[in-house]
Amino acid sequence: MNSIRTIDDSPRPGDRPVTAGGSRADVADLLARYFVSLDDEKLDDTWAAGLFTEDAVVAFPISRHQGVQGMAAYHRAALGAFAATQHLGSAPVVRVEGERAVLRANLISTHVHHARHVRPQGELEPLFATGTFVDGEARRTAAGWRLSLLSFRLLWAEGTPPPASA
Repeated sequence: MNSIRTIDDSPRPGDRPVTAGGSRADVADLLARYFVSLDDEKLDDTWAAGLFTEDAVVAFPISRHQGVQGMAAYHRAALGAFAATQHLGSAPVVRVEGERAVLRANLISTHVHHARHVRPQGELEPLFATGTFVDGEARRTAAGWRLSLLSFRLLWAEGTPPPASA
């Protein structure tokens, strides 16, 4: 039986054996699907239910949302402030603790401002980019692993965020 190993792969109470299709890989895939889906997928209630627990919390430096109810609308509103986005996440470090997993990753996000905000019509440079640390948790549910917490901590930013009335 092959095991997937991460940086700190020492066994912990409640850890289950991890195989090629195991828990750590499933949680890592869940976070990767979240990052990729932000840029070009339809963010609706089905999207949210496939990624988040009912009581999930997503916390950014400037806002937060709790609950799968309204999670898609929250993301659509935030992303709608930009003409396009690209989210590039690192491979997460995942620690499984029974039915719960803790994860950490790095994220670089590039945001393309709408033409109305960019010179000569507006005052902004075309891009707003950020580097963030992502801490999170996931829970094993009857439907599989789901994210229960994502917390984003800004490390750096380049450019200017969109105006409040974007």
